[in-house]
Amino acid sequence: MTTLDTDARPAVTTSTLDLVGVSRWYGNVVAVNDVTMQLSSGVTGLLGPNGAGKTTLLHMMAGFLAPSRGTLTLDGESTWRNPGVYRRLGLVSEREAVHSFLTAKEFVLASAKLHRLPDPEAAARRAIELVEMTDAQDRRIGTYSKGMRQRTRVAAALVHDPQVLLLDEPFNGMDPRQRLHMMGLLHSLGDAGRTILFSSHILEEVEQVSGTVQVMVAGRLAASGDFRTIRRLMTNRPHVFAVRSTDDRALAVALMADPSVTGVELDKTGLTVRAGDYGAFTRALPKIALARQIRVRQLTPEDESLESVFSYLVEA
Repeated sequence: MTTLDTDARPAVTTSTLDLVGVSRWYGNVVAVNDVTMQLSSGVTGLLGPNGAGKTTLLHMMAGFLAPSRGTLTLDGESTWRNPGVYRRLGLVSEREAVHSFLTAKEFVLASAKLHRLPDPEAAARRAIELVEMTDAQDRRIGTYSKGMRQRTRVAAALVHDPQVLLLDEPFNGMDPRQRLHMMGLLHSLGDAGRTILFSSHILEEVEQVSGTVQVMVAGRLAASGDFRTIRRLMTNRPHVFAVRSTDDRALAVALMADPSVTGVELDKTGLTVRAGDYGAFTRALPKIALARQIRVRQLTPEDESLESVFSYLVEA
């Protein structure tokens, strides 16, 4: 797997995207509503169903759209009508804008020249290597699969070594091997100090690439931060645990008497416990088991996945 060679490059100066009360509307339609967030080094997933406002938000971050209200800045500078920010920012939009008659090398080299890089040939070669397109770089883009076109577009966005990379549904069309490589590349870029934001409506993609999420629902920012922490703050939702022990039946009886437990189900595989208070239950369980000389063999949160968090937020 190709990874970012951070030793061969100068240290990255961290860039920060700040959004304060950002809204965008089209006539009477509100696409983004009062969003406040701050993005700095590392990889963040922008999650939401189709139509949640993710693309509009990314386009405002990239300076393609002006906020109807609020402020959006990159290192203190507005991105709107400010071409200078593109020295620090790269974008891979959801809509493909690739000339099929060009080769990948020609396309990425054109991007390097537009950025007026001192050695565009070397920059293009390095970017193409990063996305593992070297072997196919002299073929016309029109002969590529969708996944190959995506990787070519990522190379063009990386050619000037930006501090901030915005990607709208970057894994579309990629096969499993290509997805794993792209995930590894994003991790490398984030670990090197770059600010990476990628949007997706596929929960698995976000969960594998980033624990930090910004969740958009109907144009609003519904949640922000580590998705496991977000789940534990949802006190109105019972927490579900799978518990296995040396005496499941006796443990079930004892747990039902604890005030943190709202329900217990017993079957041949063990216990399913619903708790109203995550912390209170995880503190009470060892004490209850020890008092009854029961050994707990397994304790697994069953609904701390990003899928659970997302479904709860969408239902809210």
